[in-house]
Amino acid sequence: MAREMFDRSLKTVQDKVLGLGSAVEENLVKAAKALVAKDRQMAQQLIDFDSWVNTQRIEIVLECLTLIATQQPTGSDMRSLATNIEIAGELERIHDYVKGIGKIVLTTGILEFPESARSVLPAMAEITNEMLRAAMLAYVEVDVTAARAIPLRDDEVDALYKTASHALAVSVTTDISTYEQSNGLQWAYHNLERSADRVTNICEWIVYKGTGRYVEFDSEYESPPE
Repeated sequence: MAREMFDRSLKTVQDKVLGLGSAVEENLVKAAKALVAKDRQMAQQLIDFDSWVNTQRIEIVLECLTLIATQQPTGSDMRSLATNIEIAGELERIHDYVKGIGKIVLTTGILEFPESARSVLPAMAEITNEMLRAAMLAYVEVDVTAARAIPLRDDEVDALYKTASHALAVSVTTDISTYEQSNGLQWAYHNLERSADRVTNICEWIVYKGTGRYVEFDSEYESPPE
């Protein structure tokens, strides 16, 4: 009976993590749309929604700590709880980047994208969204193979970020009056680039949950795959 209760509690936590992940996925794309469309109303909604995200993270962490304190789990159960805590933290941080883009829409003046960078932001958001969706599926299935593969797409996001950064630098060099808006856009691109990095962190914890080994995918000193 105690095992059944623990499994139900663990499933409840997992469902909350999945719900948090789903909301963050959706808002990643919304943030890019709000910026491109200069949609101040959507931007404010994203900022306001961040309080729900913070609350969910806290609830997930507290429920996991309660299970640790009352059930004294070991082995794979302890890895599952640690993974839930860490993934909830990464999701909350990704949404901080979403909120940041919302603030850029509200606080920066008229945002005009350089033509060569116009399509980059939505593309970065879409790839990051796809990475996160795949990561959450791998989380549910404890799919270590998928979790190892997903971070490879971070190279696509990095390449787009470099393209956008170059376009913004050229814009400022050509016309210094574009500095303020270029700086705001640079931060928006940066936030999406960092969001993809956070998805990579999520994948590292999925591998840890499945194997008991923590591997940093972006390090040249990482352990070889088993």
